[in-house]
Amino acid sequence: MDRFDDIRAAALELFTGRGYRATTMADIGAAVGMRGPSLYKHVESKQDLLARIMTTTMEALLAGYRTAVASSEDPAERLRRATEAHVRYHARHRLEAFVGNREIRSLVEPHRARVLALRAEYEHGFRDLVAAGVADGVFRVDSARLASYAVLDLGMGVSAWYREDGELTEDAVVWQYSTFALRLVGHQG
Repeated sequence: MDRFDDIRAAALELFTGRGYRATTMADIGAAVGMRGPSLYKHVESKQDLLARIMTTTMEALLAGYRTAVASSEDPAERLRRATEAHVRYHARHRLEAFVGNREIRSLVEPHRARVLALRAEYEHGFRDLVAAGVADGVFRVDSARLASYAVLDLGMGVSAWYREDGELTEDAVVWQYSTFALRLVGHQG
């Protein structure tokens, strides 16, 4: 792990525990054993660090989504696979999910617009999957938008409670949540 990875990990822990506003660059530096001037060799500012965390999170989610949906033409299978990727990411990246949801308000422009655009693109991907399934007659929902929000909320919630040493394996959670997503859109298969 290089120094930026150490800094990013420390910032994630601190932003999760204290919040972005209550965390200082000195706190981040202390967590990685660096003084302020040395820290600025690796990161421009606390805002830049938050923006990089949130941008790379959204880029990873989009990449996982694209890979998942590229593997099938069947609307139900595409939604299942996209949901699986979404849930798996949130099970494995709990801190990123927490910071990404809680600290969007802390981003300033142009970072905020960039992250919001990535989030909108991600949600539209799920909405398009639902709409395609409705058009093909395999899903039955009144609003593809609301259905996509519900599916996304399912996955995001996993980051709040899932633990690797918990009662359910990651694979079991992923399978169940993808099944829930298909039921949510009225899939009868």
